[in-house]
Amino acid sequence: MTVGTLMTADPVCCTPETTIKDVALLMAQHDCGEIPVVRARDDRRILGVITDRDIVCRVVAAGESPADAIVEDAMSSPAVTVRSDSSLQDCLNLMESRQIRRMPVVDADERCCGIVSQADIAANAPSAETAELVREVSRQS
Repeated sequence: MTVGTLMTADPVCCTPETTIKDVALLMAQHDCGEIPVVRARDDRRILGVITDRDIVCRVVAAGESPADAIVEDAMSSPAVTVRSDSSLQDCLNLMESRQIRRMPVVDADERCCGIVSQADIAANAPSAETAELVREVSRQS
């Protein structure tokens, strides 16, 4: 099984200039907690990711205005990515070692073509592998 067979294809993306308010609206509209940050709408090369946690910890808790702050100031970069042709096991190993729950998927040209999450894995992978992923991602560092 490859990552491409279980990922969520063509995720919504934003650019570094997107306001935090607008990216939060995208998260609400698309029911997601992470949005890949790409160079430009027509150039989907990954620069980083912005998560709901990034917004809370780096903007809201810092007293910044979500209407004025931009993604570039709060995003996590560089993004940890996986190729769409990578095996499920390689993806699991990477997510476990980095303790991440969601990861952008890139094509051969390093352009964002999907996102893979714990939920995608739980819906498609054997339960033992899913349990191991949840355990490893959730362990205290």
